Amino acid sequence: MTILNVETFAIPGPALITVAAHGDDRGWFSESWNAQDWRDAGLPHIDWVQDNKAFSAAPGTTRGLHFQTPPHAQAKLVDVLRGEIFDAIVDLRAGSPTFGRAITVRLSAQAHSLLYVPVGFAHGYQTLSTNTLVAYKVSDHYAPECEGGLLWCDVSLGIEWPRPDDVVMSGRDFTWPGLAELDTPFTYQA
Repeated sequence: MTILNVETFAIPGPALITVAAHGDDRGWFSESWNAQDWRDAGLPHIDWVQDNKAFSAAPGTTRGLHFQTPPHAQAKLVDVLRGEIFDAIVDLRAGSPTFGRAITVRLSAQAHSLLYVPVGFAHGYQTLSTNTLVAYKVSDHYAPECEGGLLWCDVSLGIEWPRPDDVVMSGRDFTWPGLAELDTPFTYQA
């Protein structure tokens, strides 16, 4: 994986991880996961149990803001394989000094950066290019009975989506509660 940089945020827990890409005239090679490099960088131990991929044909495709509740809560490691996304995460940990605050980053296939999203955060993204392919690891298996979400466009979150008026989205993502209506299942552990 050869981690070049770990950028932390004002909200403790998440991290933007930049990895090395070794290139030549054929293109480039990069490790997307290496447990030893992860430990050496001081990142938390995670047992990744499932890999997911999501393809979005149109720019403006918006997925989220999603989470899974305990006992199947998920940490995520998000990687863009093709295209570019605007990624957003929101702290949902009751008692957290940053509860309800959002972090946003742009991820692209060219940047070779991954976003680590800990348990206790809602996660979503909006595609910025055509034919975008996103891959992510999760720390627990998909459990439909534990699915949860937060309304992506809740103004109290302060997320400035690049394409707020031109979104392609599943119907359920329009119906999640806003932060004020959410009964969070997560608790902050200092």
